[in-house]
Amino acid sequence: MQRKPAAATAFALLRSDQWIKNCFVFSGLLFGERLHDLTNLGNALVVFGLFCAVASAGYIHNDLSDREGDRSHPEKCDRPIASGLVSVTSARLVQTALLALGLGGALLMGTEILLYIGAYVILNFAYTALLKHVVVVDVMTIGVGFVIRVLVGCAAVGATASVWLLLCTFLLALFLGFGKRRHELLILEAKHVDHRPVLGHYGVRFLDQMIGVVSAVTIVCYIMYTVSPETEARHGNTHLVYTVPLVLHGLFRYDFLVYRQSLGGNPTSIVVKDIPLLTTVLVWVLACIGILYLT
Repeated sequence: MQRKPAAATAFALLRSDQWIKNCFVFSGLLFGERLHDLTNLGNALVVFGLFCAVASAGYIHNDLSDREGDRSHPEKCDRPIASGLVSVTSARLVQTALLALGLGGALLMGTEILLYIGAYVILNFAYTALLKHVVVVDVMTIGVGFVIRVLVGCAAVGATASVWLLLCTFLLALFLGFGKRRHELLILEAKHVDHRPVLGHYGVRFLDQMIGVVSAVTIVCYIMYTVSPETEARHGNTHLVYTVPLVLHGLFRYDFLVYRQSLGGNPTSIVVKDIPLLTTVLVWVLACIGILYLT
């Protein structure tokens, strides 16, 4: 087996490609209308970095726990720990250093930031130890992790998170999570129980139902957010409703990729690599900036 370059191994160990998920930290900056404030922008960037550190520590912890099962997975078997490129001892040292960096930095940022990041760390350990083995709860736990990202981002810039925004975030994470479980069931076929025992409690038909329900509720929830009195009071208008078609296209495009292209195993990779979906996300962000800051 050809040995990977050290940098590639390090990025793979940290799962840096997953850091895009931490962009939810910037929700408070965007929807709290603080994007033009350099101090708040700096605080959001620092919290983003701290969250990347603890998230990578969580990935390492999970990879250490799953290393035997990952060896039977057609894609995850190439991960540094499962493949033997990184020893267990080295991985533990890196994990400890990342936790020290993330929690230490959060402490310097303030008690509220520390509480949120600390809660995320605890949630990750609970997920690895227990929650990922409980059907449906495993995906809901991932959703809570995304909500924490939004909350810590709002705390960093002194914004108050909208309940509707938190609900949209949670539901979107469920949508992506159930799509990922569906992909795992299909790609692993009869070996899915060996890799992740909880998959034995799922079924493709059940997951299809969950994806359908969650995607519909996500759309309704986002529409309610854009036209709610709270949103009008915050921003002075309900013009965010004009971004609904972009959200519809994004969800429908992702559905197409999951059902027609048999993707869904790595949501962040899909967003980055699928040009129509990536374009939709970028246009949505620009549209939100234009509506919130220029109208």
